[in-house]
Amino acid sequence: MRFEVTTLGTGAALPARGRFPSAQLLNIHERLHLVDCGEGTQERLRQAEVNFNRIGTVFISHMHGDHYLGLMGLLSTMHLNGRLDELLVYGPPELREVIDVQLRASRTFLRFPLRIHVAPHENGTKLFEDPYVQVSTLRLDHRIPTTGFLFREKPHQRRLRQERLVDIPHYARNAVKCGEDLHLPDGTVVANEELTFDPLPPRSYAYCSDTAYAPELLDHIRGVDLLYHEATFTEAMAGRASETRHSTAKQAAMIARDAVVGRLLLGHFSSRYKNSTVLLEEALPIFPRTQLSNEGETFRIEPHIPVQRT
Repeated sequence: MRFEVTTLGTGAALPARGRFPSAQLLNIHERLHLVDCGEGTQERLRQAEVNFNRIGTVFISHMHGDHYLGLMGLLSTMHLNGRLDELLVYGPPELREVIDVQLRASRTFLRFPLRIHVAPHENGTKLFEDPYVQVSTLRLDHRIPTTGFLFREKPHQRRLRQERLVDIPHYARNAVKCGEDLHLPDGTVVANEELTFDPLPPRSYAYCSDTAYAPELLDHIRGVDLLYHEATFTEAMAGRASETRHSTAKQAAMIARDAVVGRLLLGHFSSRYKNSTVLLEEALPIFPRTQLSNEGETFRIEPHIPVQRT
């Protein structure tokens, strides 16, 4: 069962040095969720051979152009491609006005229902839920209200032991996977642990786009399996980071370390850095399980066992 993220854009503000503005695609049990939609996102989706009409939800973190200017083009393409299924969009309150103005100005009447919902600038509000995942908000610290997103997979059912399938009638298999003992017609009771394995642990992903160093996030992202955290600057530009309410790679690594996360994914790199390796080198001594969110790369999200720091 897939739980993975593909980075479609890793640049900050400007499309430069082969980096596109922010966008990510999550595949959770074959359901697709788009997180941010900077300029050029639909072209990046084409390069990744993604069927646009499979995207069911879009999450926009804030109203800086490098995080949403690709959305109108994507909506238009979905319309022209004959999409009929509802699309859910979550973002700042201003997003609805921006989309409505563009639709009116172009006299575009979408073929599909578009539902735009406000994502509150606060921690812990549930935005979306389906049979596989729950998505809630993270309050980030940027120059304008900016919301991150926490994706938590729902608990799995217990796994049937293949060698015992012959002993479990078809009508009882769902109940056994839900943890019930097996009650046979002759009165025999077979303990559930004899028939099943423990379920796989649910996985989690936190998306922290533009934000200054914000230790107040720690309690809300503690122990996630994969944390995406912006790393716009190196420590040499710490003053600029503070002024623009962005983070350095060192600060992102400190958040990952203190939140005891499984892995850290760095992104939102300033165009001043020809090679983003310098950002990775700054983070690794603080949090060794750090990676760069390279353009177009897919990262599988795997469960980890948090180890508390002493």
